[in-house]
Amino acid sequence: MIKRRDILGFASLLAAPWVARADDYPRMPINLVTPLAAGDAADRAARLMGLELSRLLDTVVTVVNRPGAGGSLGTQSVIRAPKDGYTLLYAQNSPLTIRRVLEPQAADYDPLKDLTPLALTTRSPSVLVVHKDAPFKTLKEMVAHAAKSPNGIRVGNAGPGSVGEISTQLINSATGATLSSVNYKGAAPAITDLLGGHIEGVILALGAVSTHIRSGNLRALAISSPFPEFPDVPTLRQLGYKADILGVWFGFFMPAGVPKPVVDKIVPALEEVTRNAGISAQLLPAGIVQEWGSSRALSEEISHEFRAVSELLGKAKTGK
Repeated sequence: MIKRRDILGFASLLAAPWVARADDYPRMPINLVTPLAAGDAADRAARLMGLELSRLLDTVVTVVNRPGAGGSLGTQSVIRAPKDGYTLLYAQNSPLTIRRVLEPQAADYDPLKDLTPLALTTRSPSVLVVHKDAPFKTLKEMVAHAAKSPNGIRVGNAGPGSVGEISTQLINSATGATLSSVNYKGAAPAITDLLGGHIEGVILALGAVSTHIRSGNLRALAISSPFPEFPDVPTLRQLGYKADILGVWFGFFMPAGVPKPVVDKIVPALEEVTRNAGISAQLLPAGIVQEWGSSRALSEEISHEFRAVSELLGKAKTGK
């Protein structure tokens, strides 16, 4: 008869090789999944950090772009990935907070339970920009123009549940405007349509449009938080409204259940990457700020924003 102690002993033998392998982590390439379209400014951040992680961890880190569904597709692919530490997620707040409020049946996951939050690393203000030839030069003029335009004003964003989609609703709620959201699969196609005259504006992470603002091809009308390079671009609160548009932040995650030795090894590497002055210097001109935050800070950010967005959308829907 097999005794309980024999079963437990056999189980411990099976577990022992995994503990040893975790201590040796990583032994093979790591996939860094990001729910962004290739070419986005934040995609560049992922690639710069991935290169430095490759050096620090002495392995290949490959960026895998999986855009779509407001970031939920890429997020869910990591949730379903093996719990071995060889799949990382670098995701923005949209699929982690906003889309869970907008479409809870589609984004039917909890990032604090289905993922292992590792670190908060990156922030970028979001900004409302229009074409340089737009017949309005300020947000208030844009609101007035929308009220008179028979075709309305179309404002693009990076996808369903993105900060741009929510921010368009918040602008409508705060100003009484009737701006229409147009969802894209990432920032790049939204910018292409704006430059081509197919839509009137976009709300995207500053990093996605900063080059076009500098060149004068696009004009910034409002920003989620002040940014040193563009001090003349106001927030909604500075214009006298009660709510600002939402900004963008990014964090690193692994699937829930990854062994603690793996987490304990990769978190210090992520901190070193985030505090790397060379990477920060390359990203700042793109409107991206490297900002280190612990796993706890990232978890708190998710919880706070989820509650705040739920409340904001409730007010937007009721008009209060």
